[in-house]
Amino acid sequence: ALLARLGRTLLTAMMLCARRLGGLGAGRVGLGARSWVRRVSTSWSPVGAAFNAKPQGRRLDLFGERRGLFGVPELSSPEGFHIAQEAALQKTEWLVERACSTPPGPQTVLIFDELSDTLCRVADLADFVKLAHPEPAFREAAEDACRSVGTVVEKLNTNVELYQSLQKLLDDKNLMDSLDAETRRVAELFMFDFEISGIHLDEEKRRRAVDLNVKILDLSSTFLMGTNFPNKIEKHLLPEHICHNFARDGNHVIIDGLHAEAADDLVREAAYKIFLYPSADQLKCLEELLRSRDLLANLVGYSTFSHRALQGTIAQNPETVMQFLEKLSDKLSERTVKDFEMMRRMKMKLNPQNAVLMPWDPPYYSGVIRAERYNIEPSLYCPFFSLGACMEGLNILFNKLLGISLYAEPPAKGEVWCDDVRKLAVVHESEGLLGYIYCDFFQRANKPYQDCHFTIRGGRLKEDGSYQLPVVVLMLNLPHSSRNSPTLLTPGMMENLFHEMGHAMHSMLGRTRYQHVTGTRCPTDFAEVPSILMEYFSNDYRVVNQFARHYQTGQLLPKAMVSRLCESKKVCAAAELQLQVFYAALDQIYHGQHPLKKSTTDLLKETQEQFYGLPYVPNTAWQLRFSHLVGYGAKYYSYLMSRAVASMVWKECFLQDPFNRAAGERYRREMLAHGGGKEPMLMVQGMLQKCPSIDDFVDALVSDLDLDFETFLMDSE
Repeated sequence: ALLARLGRTLLTAMMLCARRLGGLGAGRVGLGARSWVRRVSTSWSPVGAAFNAKPQGRRLDLFGERRGLFGVPELSSPEGFHIAQEAALQKTEWLVERACSTPPGPQTVLIFDELSDTLCRVADLADFVKLAHPEPAFREAAEDACRSVGTVVEKLNTNVELYQSLQKLLDDKNLMDSLDAETRRVAELFMFDFEISGIHLDEEKRRRAVDLNVKILDLSSTFLMGTNFPNKIEKHLLPEHICHNFARDGNHVIIDGLHAEAADDLVREAAYKIFLYPSADQLKCLEELLRSRDLLANLVGYSTFSHRALQGTIAQNPETVMQFLEKLSDKLSERTVKDFEMMRRMKMKLNPQNAVLMPWDPPYYSGVIRAERYNIEPSLYCPFFSLGACMEGLNILFNKLLGISLYAEPPAKGEVWCDDVRKLAVVHESEGLLGYIYCDFFQRANKPYQDCHFTIRGGRLKEDGSYQLPVVVLMLNLPHSSRNSPTLLTPGMMENLFHEMGHAMHSMLGRTRYQHVTGTRCPTDFAEVPSILMEYFSNDYRVVNQFARHYQTGQLLPKAMVSRLCESKKVCAAAELQLQVFYAALDQIYHGQHPLKKSTTDLLKETQEQFYGLPYVPNTAWQLRFSHLVGYGAKYYSYLMSRAVASMVWKECFLQDPFNRAAGERYRREMLAHGGGKEPMLMVQGMLQKCPSIDDFVDALVSDLDLDFETFLMDSE
């Protein structure tokens, strides 16, 4: 429980659910690239040039020192994982002895944090490598390291003497009062992690809690795999003219997703009904997972799993979450009805024989309406969003807001896992080097197809007074450059890049004393705020105008195109928001009072009718594909809450001037700097200069849907 986050990391790293020194060297790379780089009429800084240049590959260097992955010398080969984990386990034993023998005081918290850091530095790195490294030997070695560290964590979770050493500190009121606020909070978080695993219980209950934790991890892993497992159907059962839309396996057609963007209504309908057809094994797994979570929560003193999961968040408890969701649903209802009516009219126009709007229709018809109303064609935008241009834009934004610059730094031999991975040093104008971001941006075989942020090493203040610099990886899946052009991003890719870089800057600027609360290691409904806020910057013309230039001509992206793009995102956005409310409400119901009053499918049908509006489709079980029930169990609402906070911060602090340095410094001081070391609502209050209510959160989300009058006038001309 001391390191309960480790277990969560193995299952949730993909959810963040997530956005430099040696610059002259990067510039030389740009100058030596293919001829199209020389033809560019714009003048990139080193970071822009580095990302628009083709990777040159590693020079043959027989004598150069091989540094190992992320500069860790042991990891120059797969066998190094065993060496690294053994060193970490030896240090762990020493730290446990030290924690148990040290008198209670601030030193206790420092030792616990160093213990956490020692294991996390192996587990977090290994967790990334097992997912992303192209070589099987490295992936397998990393997987073994994860298992070994996990075993140690289980032992620490049941180490009563270790628990009691922390308990002595928390029981001494005078000692606790003498600690600074961050140290007190970290001590309480360590204790919370202990107690949610039942270490404070008697021996029999503690054993049950350990067994339940292991069972929950196994069920979570099984359920997660099942959410992506394809379904198949004999091809003669489908109309012949739609079979070519799906992969085939002999006499079967394989359905591996919803095909939500398919133009043919029948293709979407078939995919929806077949992909969501219930699997008895997956249904049993979900029911057992929800039941086990409830048993564990009850065992450690919570009335529901949701009450346990929401402790320490912005929302604090499930009652507040449901109040938020119900008020938001009420405010959205009229807009949602209008959105559905628009989609129905479009469906009737295109398919008069079948004009009933069904759950498989909104993604497609909202896209058709968007294209018709705003003439948004992503390919028209791509030439303005070369990867180098977008990185240059981020560099400009961070420099103006925070005094930070990004520098491309050539990695040492063996430091990166693929030749096209770029390394960025994050440097403050007066504080110097803040940390490193490894940019794993390009598509490759067997790479996870998600855009996400990984913490490889958390920042913390070391005993010698120096600061352990944070190291993170940003993973995207961008196309490679072609013979004639650099990597060109669609508007959606550009926004995702800004989003993930928001997570990275949270990690870089989370200057906490303890790595247990560094950067994104904070409550879930706060962790997405910095990344979502970056989306607002990416949609503001004043920001886009700084970098969106045609990669061949240098022409600026016209303001009208940016405005139309932003307004197009509001088309049918109420219905999309309503869908997210439905998902979040279902998540709360599943993790509420047990035994559940009805089956998970009946509850899905009931909740869909209450919170969405489109009919439930018989013989489907969407909840069995709801992968967020694992990493975001009882916390799926976090996306909505974080967006509400980000919207309020944008409007209050940056809408008038997105480059306001004073607002940027306040943002760093009040929100980014604390990581998870401060109550999230206190950080929000510090930034907004007020304590927002549920109504404020709801109004922020709904007001984002309002159309921009200036764009309306431009389109009318």
